[in-house]
Formats: sequence, C-alpha cells, structure tokens
Amino acid sequence: MNEEKKEVTFITAESQSRSLPSEEIDRLTKDIITALKTIYDPEISVDIYELGLIYRIEIDPDRTVHIEMTLTAPSCPVAGEIPVWVKNSVSAVEGISHVEVIITFDPQWTADRMSEEARIAVGWY
Repeated sequence: MNEEKKEVTFITAESQSRSLPSEEIDRLTKDIITALKTIYDPEISVDIYELGLIYRIEIDPDRTVHIEMTLTAPSCPVAGEIPVWVKNSVSAVEGISHVEVIITFDPQWTADRMSEEARIAVGWY
C-alpha cells in the first residue's frame, strides 16, 4: 500500500501519556479498522477505509473513539447515513464505550487518498 496516498492519524491514550495498555490500544486499533472496512461506499463499492475517507481516529483513555472522516463529495446521496453506519459499526467493537463521528471537507477527498487495493478494485491502476 502506498503510504503517501493513505494517511490516517491515530491518537491514542498511549500517545497522550495516559493509561490504556499498549496491547489493548493495538487490539482496539485493529478492531476499529476491521469494523470500518465493513462499510462500503454504495456508489464506488469500496470500503471507506481503503477509499481514504478516514482522516483521524482518536482513542481516549475512557475508550471513547473520535473518528474524523470525509465523504467523496458534499452532495453524497448517503451523507446522512454513512456517519451512522460508522458509529454503529465501531460501537460494536468490544471495549469501546462511545463513538463520535466528525465529518469534514478539509481537506476535500480526492482519488489520491485511495489505497492501491481500492484502486485495483475499481480498475484505476
């Protein structure tokens, strides 16, 4: 995967010098990514993580997860639904207490954010 195309910032309790064990942070991070990969953009048929819609994931010491993400376009037909799908999917991860989803268009999404896997899936390689 081309790391330049796909930058997701993880901010964890460990990086904030707080109290979640690193093994738990690793597990939560892996499980959150797995949960995000179950959500597909209905117009592109690629999961939102590989599509590059996730900008930042923050895990607080109280296990609250903040996800900053974007949409492919402000006029996305499922703009009101995708954040709910994200919240529901990540809330199902064992050990998560609360999920907050923040939508931003700064920076605006471009196809450059797609992973190699996503590009291959849509035939843009």
